[in-house]
Amino acid sequence: MERVVIGIGSNLLGPLQQIKKSLCTMKKDYANDIRLIACSSYYRSRPLGGMKQPDFLNVVVIIETRLSPIGLLNCLQLIEAQQGRVRSGNFLRWGPRTLDIDILLFGNRIVITPRLIIPHYDMLNRAFVLCPLLELLPDFCFLNGRMLSEYLHILRTDNNYLRRLDIS
Repeated sequence: MERVVIGIGSNLLGPLQQIKKSLCTMKKDYANDIRLIACSSYYRSRPLGGMKQPDFLNVVVIIETRLSPIGLLNCLQLIEAQQGRVRSGNFLRWGPRTLDIDILLFGNRIVITPRLIIPHYDMLNRAFVLCPLLELLPDFCFLNGRMLSEYLHILRTDNNYLRRLDIS
């Protein structure tokens, strides 16, 4: 089994319930392929892109999986779709969504395909990813040798809005 870090966010139709339901689905429906290892605290963040919409609720989760990166992506996108995520038609980048699940890291693998880039292409610019990730992996070092805390320090000077919530 390979250790994987995923980010989960929601800002529509009961974000906390959306996230918890996605985690339950992973545990129940994909128990043979996905094992939940750790879950960060929940964080509230402003949406990206400037569109007027509700704040997001975000969490970072460590899992173990026997699936390939594309196999895991297919599984996670199916969970998103089952919870009302729409990817065609009026889909807007950085728009509101019931559920957004991103593969952030997949072991030490680097994956570049038209559908998937790992490490996640923009994770180093997102406090709502780095802060919960630091909570789970405080000594994490990227393949380039830089510590996770270094990237978060750079973002914190950029006035990113992020609030840790007391939710269990």
